[in-house]
Amino acid sequence: MDGWVMICLLWLWKITQMIHEALGSGDDGWSMKVQPEVRAIDGYPVVLPCTFSHPQHSQHSSLQVLWRLGHGQGAVVLYRCTSRPGAPTCEPGPQQDQRYRLEGNPREHDLSLRINSATLQDSGRYYCRVEVQGREHVSFEDKMGTRLRVEAPPKILALTVEGGEQSGYRALCRVQGSPLPDVQWLGPDDLLEGSPVGPLAQGTPAHYHTVSQLRDVEPGQQYTCSASNPLGKEQATLYVLPPQPLHSVAGASPPLLLLLSVSVGAKVILLVGMGVLLTPMCEPV
Repeated sequence: MDGWVMICLLWLWKITQMIHEALGSGDDGWSMKVQPEVRAIDGYPVVLPCTFSHPQHSQHSSLQVLWRLGHGQGAVVLYRCTSRPGAPTCEPGPQQDQRYRLEGNPREHDLSLRINSATLQDSGRYYCRVEVQGREHVSFEDKMGTRLRVEAPPKILALTVEGGEQSGYRALCRVQGSPLPDVQWLGPDDLLEGSPVGPLAQGTPAHYHTVSQLRDVEPGQQYTCSASNPLGKEQATLYVLPPQPLHSVAGASPPLLLLLSVSVGAKVILLVGMGVLLTPMCEPV
């Protein structure tokens, strides 16, 4: 019976140690509280909360605060500052990116980080850390991290036509957004069926971009790419003008299709030819 009691006590001690390691590491008396997930809108500021408690001896020591994106060898230090005893603020380094700033006061146990103008590329898992300078191996770091999820309404980045008279023409609509937008094609009379072809942008996360293609595009018609997600909707219309004969020497290649595209969100208008053709596409979101 005593052996079973000893085994249970050992397992209880082990579980307690695992919970302690999950919350952080360092001196006894440390604790840290973060938010598991924070959502932000593209282009707006966001605050990542992080508060902690620590032994009283560190109140009279200099504290260094770090925020990292990612964990392990691939982690990137985004923010670093030093809070000295009696100083009103935490002093960042001379090369600190101004997009990041400490929203809280380390002397009040608050390490919350503010990110100005969050972008889709800021999405990821963030970790906060505090170190007591002047004492060896005295530090505390959140092990779970805070996941930042940046969301954005649909944005049509490009609307183009590829192909030729022999192989046929196809329209491509490249879209960005988070959650990933749903893309539909509208023809002159009804809804058309497009197909995804994958991301075209280089160096950007694929889950923020999608490209939809519409085959069998005919000259003399107009086609609308419509992108939507829970944050909004955007449309762009493509007018495909028939090729015009050229008065040139024999053997000259046929002219390319002339395109006129209107992007609602970006307010970009490409005028082709001598006249101006513009159809309002604004719709309530």
